[in-house]
Amino acid sequence: MDCPSEEQIIRMKLDDLPDIQALDFDIGNRQLTVFHTGHHEQIFQRLNSLQLDTSLLNSEASENQISPPENTRQERKLLGQVLAINFFFFVVELFMGIFSHSMGLLADSLDMLADSLVYGLALVAVGGSLIQKRKIATAAGYLQVTLALLGFIEVIRRFTGLEPVPDFQAMIMISFLALIGNALCLYLLQKSKSQEAHMKASMIFTSNDVIVNVGVILAGGLVYLTQSKYPDLVIGTIVFFIVGTGALRILKLSNK
Repeated sequence: MDCPSEEQIIRMKLDDLPDIQALDFDIGNRQLTVFHTGHHEQIFQRLNSLQLDTSLLNSEASENQISPPENTRQERKLLGQVLAINFFFFVVELFMGIFSHSMGLLADSLDMLADSLVYGLALVAVGGSLIQKRKIATAAGYLQVTLALLGFIEVIRRFTGLEPVPDFQAMIMISFLALIGNALCLYLLQKSKSQEAHMKASMIFTSNDVIVNVGVILAGGLVYLTQSKYPDLVIGTIVFFIVGTGALRILKLSNK
């Protein structure tokens, strides 16, 4: 369990078990605490079917009764805000990537779309049926795989063809604005001080996006210094690979 998408798949896998009262995810330490009644064998069997190297660390009785969180309305509002920010920058980077001939911006736009889909999954995690969650996860996975493959094909074409040098100014400016957008999302998520797992996972995901934005900015600087298209193509390839592998993982887990 090492990414927010896997957390959502685990939630879907256990969603219909009536004995489960609460799930407490620790993404950083790759641990999950399940509060439940009855035996744990069925829970462990479902987790083991996901092939995530599941192992039972401890099982003990708890005197405390777990009650559902009361701040679901606030969480929905916050996740809706960060979803809107990410989708906005997906559209901006998509069009600017096309007009500036930058694969780095196009790849970063796909990363923003992937973020939007994860935040959408997190919104469903606040409340929603198991069927809804699985449909969203599967559709998100197929969409990301398709776009990542199209991106790889375009990168190969540009590597072998006579393509214009990307507009480094557009790369740096738009990526810097996207960096501000991700920083705003991170600020909003941290400001909420939510201890819910899907909120913590969203913070981790957004923090990783900041690194991607910085990578595109650096690639824009290298395009300026070298007057070459290759730094842009390299960063585009890296981001497409990250999004593609994440999408394949979502599809693999959502179909189990």
